Parts: sequence; structure tokens; C-alpha cells
Amino acid sequence: MSPARGRAGTTAGAACVLGGAVAIQSAAALAVGAFRALSPAATSGFRVLPGAVVLTAVLRPRLRGRSRAWWAGVVAFGVAAAAMNLCFFQALARLPLGTAVSIEFLGPFGLAVARGHGARHRALSVLGFAGVLLLARPGGGVTWLGALCALGAAAGWTAYTLTSQRLGAVSEGLDGLAVALCVASAVTLPFSASRLSWLTWPLAGRVVAMSLLSVVVGFGLELLALRRLRAADVAVLFSLNPAVAFVIGWVALGQHVAATALLGGLAVVLASIGVTAGARRAVPLPPS
Repeated sequence: MSPARGRAGTTAGAACVLGGAVAIQSAAALAVGAFRALSPAATSGFRVLPGAVVLTAVLRPRLRGRSRAWWAGVVAFGVAAAAMNLCFFQALARLPLGTAVSIEFLGPFGLAVARGHGARHRALSVLGFAGVLLLARPGGGVTWLGALCALGAAAGWTAYTLTSQRLGAVSEGLDGLAVALCVASAVTLPFSASRLSWLTWPLAGRVVAMSLLSVVVGFGLELLALRRLRAADVAVLFSLNPAVAFVIGWVALGQHVAATALLGGLAVVLASIGVTAGARRAVPLPPS
């Protein structure tokens, strides 16, 4: 590959990550508008359900003859995805979008911290946790309950990351993902089914757009990025999600957060970039 083509691929990959972040955080902004009518728990179910239906209809995954390890990976991934979404939407109902995403990002950030070592790594870890303390400080629209829900989402994201690795090890293609989304939909079904009769056509259009933006567009762009960049490089770029969330919360939702929350979000972003970049240098990964 020529240097010019390599640079073009890197630029395209970075653009895909940024586009995916914009799509996923825009979907979260759409979800906020549905909370009053559907409740956060029901909205989290409607986020997963359309994606599960579309993937299952298109892929028609084979269920017979699957190993016990395959089913264990699928169920674990589905439960983790459902828990992450439920906690995140509860946090989103109580916190500004950027603040909720910044605290939730403690999940992958904590994994990176646990796998690193050295004085520089410890200093970045302290910076990241200091940022979270600033974000979770009561006042300025930030509540302890909202922060705890966001920490629950962070734990869910950690489980989601670990179970996705397990699912990838025991499955090929997207069949496992389609069935796992069905499991996640089943977990959240009691919440979404209780509000099904409340859906109007405009509200149904909102939740379908939310699901397509996050599951189809967002995840699709991330997949394209992983085909152009190393997985570790994509992990560094994922650290920009809190910054994107702050911008979308301000532009789309009119959320003006306190200066301390902005400072905390910046600390989380910088620490996450530093930690994941350090992991990238320490353990080079092959092209994905």
C-alpha cells in the first residue's frame, strides 16, 4: 500500500469513528425526547428491538446445532447489552448527555487502566478519576442518583466489552450478534411492552430513527473503521465520544452544563486518549 493510500485509509477510518459517534449520540438525543411519553426503561427496549428484528430478518441465523459455548456467549452478550442500555437511559433522564457519556466511558477506561502499568499510566488514571469526580459533583444539574446510574452503565459497558470478545471467539459473522440482540430485547421486553399501546405514529418514527441511527448507522460506521484502522487506534478515537456528546447535548437539547462538568469531561477525554494510546504502543495489534 502506498503512503498516500495509507493516509487516505486512516483519514477515512477516523471519519467513520467520528461519524459513528455523531450517529450514536444523536440517537441518544432522540431518546431524551421519548422519555416523558415512554419512560427511560421502555425507551431502552425500543432502542434494541428494531435492530434485532432487522438483523434477524436479514440474516436468518441458524439456531440448531450451536455449541453450548456459542449459546453462553450470545446470552452473556445480550444480557450485558440490555443492562448497559437500561442503566444509561436512566442516567440520561437525570444528567446532561455529555456528563452521562463521560461517566459511562469509565467502563472501557477502567479496562485500559487495569491492563496498564508505569508512572505515566498511574498519573493518567488519577486524571481520569479526578474528571469523574468533577462530573459527579452534585449541583449544576448533576445528581448522585444520575451519577450512580451512569456508573452502572459503565459497569455494563465493561461487561459488554468482555462479552463481545467472548462472543467473537466462539462465533463468526453477524449471526451471534443478531441472536444476542434478541436476548437483549427479551430482557427489556417487560418495559417496552408495557408502553407499546402508548406509541403514536410520530413517537414510533422517533424510536425507529433512534434505533437505526445507533444500531445500523453507528455500529456500521464503527465496523468500517475497524476495517481501515487497528483496533487499538479505534479505541483511542472512541475516547472522543464524551466530547461529541457534550456538543450534541448543547446543540440538539440546549443543555448548558457547569464549567466544572466541562472540565471533568475534558479530563476524562484526555486521560482516556493517553491510556488507550499507551496500551496501543505497548501491545501492537494487527490490522482488523
